[in-house]
Amino acid sequence: MHWSKTQSRARFNLATSGVAPFPFRELPVDLEKLEINYDNSYGYAPLQDAIAAHHGVDPECVVESAGTSMANHLAMAAIIEPGDEVLVEHPAYGPILDVAQYLQANVKRFSRTEENGWAVDSGEVRRCVTSKTRLIVITNLHNPTSVLTPDSVLREIGDIARSIGAHVLVDEVYLDAVYEGTPQTSFHLGPEFVVTSSLTKVYGVSGLRCGWILARPDLAWKMRRLNDLYSATPVHPGELLSVAAFKHLDLLRERARRIVEADRKLLRDFLARQSPISAVRTDWGTTSFLRLQQGNADFFLERLRSEFDTSAVPGRFFEMPDHFRIGMGVNTEMFAEGLSRIARALA
Repeated sequence: MHWSKTQSRARFNLATSGVAPFPFRELPVDLEKLEINYDNSYGYAPLQDAIAAHHGVDPECVVESAGTSMANHLAMAAIIEPGDEVLVEHPAYGPILDVAQYLQANVKRFSRTEENGWAVDSGEVRRCVTSKTRLIVITNLHNPTSVLTPDSVLREIGDIARSIGAHVLVDEVYLDAVYEGTPQTSFHLGPEFVVTSSLTKVYGVSGLRCGWILARPDLAWKMRRLNDLYSATPVHPGELLSVAAFKHLDLLRERARRIVEADRKLLRDFLARQSPISAVRTDWGTTSFLRLQQGNADFFLERLRSEFDTSAVPGRFFEMPDHFRIGMGVNTEMFAEGLSRIARALA
């Protein structure tokens, strides 16, 4: 996150992870109904209801949070104790790994390999769990590769977790970027599943910080109480605007979808012409994870930024130093020129 905030900016910024910001002026909202203050105890009921309806769950299972990263923090902190074993995918989104370590968990890993299309292998998970495992952590879509884990595999993971008394935490912040036939949330797969998400990556309203957790009511209540330590009272104008966003989610998603799909076509054509790099192809998601076939990816990205004014996320942040992540869905003209500059740098 420090790198993203201080070093990722460039004229041609492919270091993004979400879609372009949705303009406030285009969100149908009655400004006269905005209020600064509200008597909020543990969740704003209209927002709880909107999140619950979006996922088809009981509002009692919804916990508001300040974005997905805080949702992941709350979920882990409510489930594990210092010294508990947590099994996290590799490669992983760095802040998830950092939270587990911050909470003094005994972090172990299971591999998602490029040779297997970055898929989750339930057999690998089964080999890596122990009787001490209390939490299994997965991102779906996978960050950084945008690979989708199907329900059949998630059910197998749930069976493994149930057999040892563990939970499965699934970060679904990118799941709605499966534009055709978006799967239902994995929360419906069993009581061992806890899900986190937000409006940040797919809908372009990151500034609202509208995140949430789906958990069974007793665990959800524990998370709400724990959140008293972090953000006891949410920003009420953000809650009101989030409710407005939920009323028009299709509008927000379709606006971004056109850009994402145009960018993805450009990326496919680009990869077909560029033998020095490769990537596992997906039909969804806003990110792609590229492998530099030869050379040092960090040196390449430094040169890309300094000489070509183009940025991408170094793979070392995902423990894969010969890779880098690029983002789609912001501006197709900018994306096309960024790819062109990557080609020039490779040449």
